[in-house]
Amino acid sequence: MALTKEQKKKIIDDLEEKLAQQKTMVFVNFGGLKVNDILDLKKKLRKVNSLFKVSKKTLLKIALKDFNSSLVKKIEELEGELGIIFGFGDEILPAKIAYNFSLDKENFKILGGFFEEKFIEKEKVIELGQIPTKEELLTKLINSVSAPISNLISVFKGNIKGLICALGAIK
Repeated sequence: MALTKEQKKKIIDDLEEKLAQQKTMVFVNFGGLKVNDILDLKKKLRKVNSLFKVSKKTLLKIALKDFNSSLVKKIEELEGELGIIFGFGDEILPAKIAYNFSLDKENFKILGGFFEEKFIEKEKVIELGQIPTKEELLTKLINSVSAPISNLISVFKGNIKGLICALGAIK
């Protein structure tokens, strides 16, 4: 069923509002995914203050004209059913979730993204998705700082243990 002008206007207004609030966007082709898969993706995105939105390309292009006219040409080049992941909090997490989701679902394809006020190709979005999170980096830092101390303690324990064994043998 075709959309009325009022419905289209409401969708465009909603897209313009999301575009004004977003920090990053990931464009995906979700054709062939099951509804449960999309619901699972939406649930994961909600946890990190992100949103998955499906839109017709023509309505998205209208909403993008005022936001970023150079992005309109890039949207025209994207193929398949277009889904947009809006990131409102962390700039990296939406790309990370999209990348991890695309590893599990072969029908889910990353097409590109909008990061730091410019369009980025899918390879760059995948690179962003592979970057470790802040928590992972902090864990690695703590482990690398504590490893030498742990090794030094093991060496000291070994010397004391050797001394005790030698004294035990002398006794």
